[in-house]
Amino acid sequence: MIKIFNHYFHRRTVLQVMLDMGLVVGALMVALFVQSTSSDLDWRLISEGLSRGVLMALGMLLVNSALGFYERGRSKTSAQMRARAVLSFVVSAVIALGVLWLLPLEPSYDMRWVALVVLGTTGFMLTHRVLVGELLPKSLTRRKVLVYGTGPRAVTVGKSLTHASSNVELVGYYASPNETDHQVTTWAKLEAGEKLDDLVRRQGVDEVVVALTERRGGAMPMRELLDCKLQGVRVSDVATYFEQNLGQIRLESASAGWLIFGEGFNQGFFRTTVKRLFDIVGALVLIIISSPLMLLAALAVKLESPGPILYRQERVGLNGKTFNVVKFRSMRTDAEKDGVPRWATAGDSRVTRVGRIIRKLRIDELPQLFSVLSGDMSLVGPRPERPYFVEQLVQDIPFYAVRHSVKPGVTGWAQVSYQYGASREDTIEKLQYDLYYVKNHSLFLDLVVLFETVGVVLTGKGAQ
Repeated sequence: MIKIFNHYFHRRTVLQVMLDMGLVVGALMVALFVQSTSSDLDWRLISEGLSRGVLMALGMLLVNSALGFYERGRSKTSAQMRARAVLSFVVSAVIALGVLWLLPLEPSYDMRWVALVVLGTTGFMLTHRVLVGELLPKSLTRRKVLVYGTGPRAVTVGKSLTHASSNVELVGYYASPNETDHQVTTWAKLEAGEKLDDLVRRQGVDEVVVALTERRGGAMPMRELLDCKLQGVRVSDVATYFEQNLGQIRLESASAGWLIFGEGFNQGFFRTTVKRLFDIVGALVLIIISSPLMLLAALAVKLESPGPILYRQERVGLNGKTFNVVKFRSMRTDAEKDGVPRWATAGDSRVTRVGRIIRKLRIDELPQLFSVLSGDMSLVGPRPERPYFVEQLVQDIPFYAVRHSVKPGVTGWAQVSYQYGASREDTIEKLQYDLYYVKNHSLFLDLVVLFETVGVVLTGKGAQ
């Protein structure tokens, strides 16, 4: 894992992004050099190529990120990835031609030739990644992981390892001599007959994840784990593993001490000021861009059913203070006629036809941009919940109140990382992503969430 501004990325993701940018910029530079004479080889040629190449690459990276080419886990079928590759190529072509049209090259350069080279490289990159295989060799990114433990926590880690990434090889589970609850009984269970550091060396292990249910009573071989670390092998506890690899803080593995003495939770004046300025500028830009869409949504809501266009509902915000969230009305006016709050569920019969569309496209959330300007909300943060549910959840779920230490957001890390939640169990899953955001939030992570939100809207992921 590579940590960039408090957010963890898989090494393969970082290398993929760097390779994609390098291919696009490099292709454009080659196209310019091929058409240039020796007298043209000066700083002007380099600056023109770099400026246009970087703009093209950034646009293509945004598209690829929104379409899920850099996501953490394997959640798409081969057919889905092929369809997305075609869409990415079409949009990349529009971006490349748009950049060359807005920033035309000198007449001595054939724009058609330059566009052909760049798009040919992009097509090769997408085709090779989706149909043939990754451009990066497996030796650069594949890592071997050994799980220390055979109990329930070890099983959870093992399942996440085998499903989260195709670039991770689970070597096996090393049984602790003092662990009694053995839930791993397959071939992957490695008996403690061989010293841990010797086994790690022989198997070429890159990381050891300590996933013991009970650590007291000499359950952990501290000297052997230290020897592993001295050999350059990464040693992680289960809470750190989930944080860095899955972007969540698991409630069953985290403790108050781990949260208190660990890094994160930066709530300083500088971070607060930068986030507020970012919220104001971002909300103003989004309001201007989306104003025609909001007018159409308001008209559609009004024409379909009687009742108000906007829907106001009390929610819990920063430090537990309540405020009124404003959304386009997507349900019937009698949705809660008995006065009892209910979870909104997928396929909810209370949702109108227009409401179903604007929910799927997240258009119903756009009026919340005005709450961002007023300071009640942020562009990115945990989604605000109703006081009725908060009172129950704070009592039932550990660390639930931690999410109220930052402003709620129009979108959030949980929204782009997990499906739509409509139950207590879903709330627990989403809380684990919210805790990760609260612990590691930064301007960079906010940008990552906003980029991934574009992908969520385009694909309808988690829509009701």
